[in-house]
Amino acid sequence: MTFQRICVFCGSNSGNNPAYRAAAIELGRLLAGHDIEIVYGAGNVGLMGILADAALAAGGKVIGVIPESLMAKEVGHLGLTELRIVKSMHERKALMSDLSDAFIAMPGGFGTFEEFCEVVTWSQLGIQSKPCGLLNVEGYYNPLLELFDQAVREGFLRAENRKLVLQDRDPTKLLEKMAEFAPIPADKWVWKVER
Repeated sequence: MTFQRICVFCGSNSGNNPAYRAAAIELGRLLAGHDIEIVYGAGNVGLMGILADAALAAGGKVIGVIPESLMAKEVGHLGLTELRIVKSMHERKALMSDLSDAFIAMPGGFGTFEEFCEVVTWSQLGIQSKPCGLLNVEGYYNPLLELFDQAVREGFLRAENRKLVLQDRDPTKLLEKMAEFAPIPADKWVWKVER
């Protein structure tokens, strides 16, 4: 599988660990170096801005998608290859998904968690079959991965659906895993309802 565009979800803060900033720079340069365009939330702050600036400085293309309400707060990046302003957060997420071949979540907060879990859920339901990967910088996502494993152990998540979440600490290895991703066959989408 080859990627033209990858959507990256990440924090509007930089976090306390300098490794997060370094990872955003590394990922931005890596994607630009492979001629993979970045689709992201268009922020000029935190890891979002660092990622975009690194990709642009390396000659990459970056498409930002931002709701009018956030653009009005002057957090939109004005130096992107393309900036799309939409009406709502729902429209933002739908457009980011439509534009992208795959999804990566870097460290972030509620918005990052929600966006990533939504696209994984879409894969589970068969709405899309695009790879979803966590860039697990310094083990940031270990607690979330353990929660997913707990959901399997407790019978709330099927083991085959748990495999939808790819992860690695190294962005190059994560891209390799995502390139090898095989979607779940349609017969596995069927929900088993227990009464």
